[in-house]
Amino acid sequence: MESTTNILHNLVEIVRYTWRVVTDTIIAVFKDPGVMIIFIVAGLIYPVLYNLIYWNNTLRDVPIAVVDRSGSPESIRFIRELDATADVQVLYRCTSMPEAERLMRAQKIHGILYFPPEYEDCIETAQAPAHISLYADMTSFLYYKTFYMAANMVMLDEMHNIQIDRYTRMGQDPNFAWALIQAAPYEDVKLYNEYDGYGDFLIPPVLILILHQTLLFGICMLRGTYYEEHKNIYTANAHHFVHAILIAVGMGMAFLLIYLFLGTIDLIVIPRLFEMPSIGSPWDILQFMVPFLLATIFFSITVSGFIHSRETGMLLLLSTSLIFLFISGVSWPQVCIPKAWRHLSYFFPSTWGIHGYLHISSMGANIADTAREFNALWHLTGVYFLTSVLGFYVTIKPKRKKESLSL
Repeated sequence: MESTTNILHNLVEIVRYTWRVVTDTIIAVFKDPGVMIIFIVAGLIYPVLYNLIYWNNTLRDVPIAVVDRSGSPESIRFIRELDATADVQVLYRCTSMPEAERLMRAQKIHGILYFPPEYEDCIETAQAPAHISLYADMTSFLYYKTFYMAANMVMLDEMHNIQIDRYTRMGQDPNFAWALIQAAPYEDVKLYNEYDGYGDFLIPPVLILILHQTLLFGICMLRGTYYEEHKNIYTANAHHFVHAILIAVGMGMAFLLIYLFLGTIDLIVIPRLFEMPSIGSPWDILQFMVPFLLATIFFSITVSGFIHSRETGMLLLLSTSLIFLFISGVSWPQVCIPKAWRHLSYFFPSTWGIHGYLHISSMGANIADTAREFNALWHLTGVYFLTSVLGFYVTIKPKRKKESLSL
């Protein structure tokens, strides 16, 4: 009976101690203006700001110049069709390449299309390929992509017209000629990013990275403040390994409560508010968000154990954000990243979080389809929870090696 009473007493004390850590952590967050700015303001404003910046996430009517040395009906038709696309606007018609180059250097145009004098003859005689030259402004890759894709689509259409004209001259029926050049009709279906938008491609991984980096920076800032001011909010009266476990659990629960709210807004509400590709189930996103946030929280707590000032957290944020984005395999295919960097990326929750969120939100996958990322985040949660506990255990410095639990 006495042992049962002791067990119940210890359980009550464990709950009380953990809850005290939870409440102390939440109070500390809301009392620290810097952490509040990082968690609440940056966590909510950055996703909105990025979406507003990339609101028009596709380039339209990119200004170009045309140098038409051919002056033939074929080149005129090509230019007219290119100008009719939504992507390109033929703003200047130049008589020479030096004139067009001056316009590009002045940034009045972002591309040049050149038709040589022999363009019509090559099409009519079919004895040599007809060449056109495309010069793109590479100060932004999007200029090149937009210009090249528009010119390529017009070129394919013109090739069909030229082939039909040649078959017709040979006496073939136009319908039969069309069947010859279009023997296997196809339909162009763009998956997951219907409008080829740069914002639709960039924003989803950035949303995950914002959650990851604000957590990392905020927790490091909080721990740095405690170190500078010699505060022991979590470690007061702590002297046992169980205390270290309870401190880690309490801090994890506190940050999880705060970021479940922020994560729901950033990953579910904002994508739908700005009409980003979001075809996944909100319930699947919420399920996936829990291990991602826990892994990030305990990873941040582990890193914060080495932080001794508030400013160090800022340096850590600035130095790691781009690295985490690049090695995640979003801006550059993961298979093209050197193996050493690819294997290193597996230790960061942001890598698995970005890929899992993209699979669910943009591609319509469910938790079962994202099992690899989902399980990896739970494994990271376990690993970083243990490192967090060890970090707290070293901090609280047990008074005696053999001591009964006294909470």
